[in-house]
Amino acid sequence: MGRTLANKQELVEELKVLLDQSESAFVIDYAGLSVSQLGDLRNRLRESGTVCKISKNTLLKRAIDGQAQWQAMESLLTGTSAVILTQEDIGSAVKAYQKFQKDTKKTELRGGVLEGRLLNSKEAEALADLPTKDELYAKIAIGINAVATKIALGIKEVPASIGRGIKAYAEKGEE
Repeated sequence: MGRTLANKQELVEELKVLLDQSESAFVIDYAGLSVSQLGDLRNRLRESGTVCKISKNTLLKRAIDGQAQWQAMESLLTGTSAVILTQEDIGSAVKAYQKFQKDTKKTELRGGVLEGRLLNSKEAEALADLPTKDELYAKIAIGINAVATKIALGIKEVPASIGRGIKAYAEKGEE
């Protein structure tokens, strides 16, 4: 028995809510994956705050209808499509997907949409090279710490250099 009209409308509304909460979306071809492999992919993606949704292409097209940011994704919705919706950490999500793809060798990244712009598969995979949010925070903290350390050393050096100057003057005066 197929889905009822009310059930389909509920699914479309759920997809719209997920799209509203997402920063980017990636479309993959999931043909050949078992249920356990799909569960594994979802678990890997969940760690980075990412959702993997599988739906009929017509329902996905209805969900993006009227949403300018996601219109470009319509061209990617052919065949068996799963949508990976990222909320914050895009780089981690793409890395997790690439690791899964390397392990299973069964999926294909068709492309994605970021800020309303259509990304081909190469551009979408390039996002994995971006540092994760945690890595960016660490780099910022290191930069702030380095500046603070230099200031502290500079402040400490002023009295020390004055002291050395006075000592040198005193030793010169003794001679």
